Amino acid sequence: MELDLKGRVVVITGPAKGMGAAVTRAFAAEGARLSLLGRDIGAITPVADEVRAAGVEAEIFACDITSGADCEAAIAGTKAAFGGRIDVLVNVAGGSGPIGKAGWQTTEAEFDEIVDLNMRGCFNTMKAVTPAMIAQRSGKIVNVGGTFGMRGRAGRMAYSASKWGLRGMTKSFALEVGPYGINVNCVAPGMIEGERFRTKVVPEMARRLGISEAAAVERHAADYALRRVSTDIDVANACLFLASDRARQITGVDLPVDGGWAML
Repeated sequence: MELDLKGRVVVITGPAKGMGAAVTRAFAAEGARLSLLGRDIGAITPVADEVRAAGVEAEIFACDITSGADCEAAIAGTKAAFGGRIDVLVNVAGGSGPIGKAGWQTTEAEFDEIVDLNMRGCFNTMKAVTPAMIAQRSGKIVNVGGTFGMRGRAGRMAYSASKWGLRGMTKSFALEVGPYGINVNCVAPGMIEGERFRTKVVPEMARRLGISEAAAVERHAADYALRRVSTDIDVANACLFLASDRARQITGVDLPVDGGWAML
């Protein structure tokens, strides 16, 4: 399917590694023009250099997304670099918060930190890009949430709360900017095959259950209808679709990319 994303100006937060890097490469492969936002320019540079080597325009902007001033400055820089347009925003940047702590064990500082990153960060970037999209009467915003924000998870209260909140923000923004031709949606990844899964999740399960790591992988996959764990590419493909005009009549939705866990 041709997604017609060539030449679109796409802002991506958290592009340095993992899902963010996969999303960056996916939009680069479609010929988009990229604005890459993050706190650590050095970590973003290798990904930017990689896509530039393939002939893709990519600009890097230092940006702490929890700072509204940083986000406004980064978007102003993006507009200056790309002729005033902002066609797509993909909010990948986020954090996991405290793991294995019950709600009553979670400190106020821990709660504030993850809510600030996962909610305020997306609020700041959405707020910054909206005026340009309203002026264009077009735009796509894709927020990357998580399935623990759809079903909840014991020991992950703060993270779950932040992702539930992001869902509410997504739906409210969708209603507010819909009259201007702007779509706002949320992609909700489940567990992702990658470094954290292989070095933390799987070994911890193997130790806890007294099984091999291979058995732990199989046991984890068995929780999903498709009996397999999602990859960064699966998430990136969902973002591509929702950022394209093939999704022109889809807004305010939560799209789980989890092999069938959150909705079963």
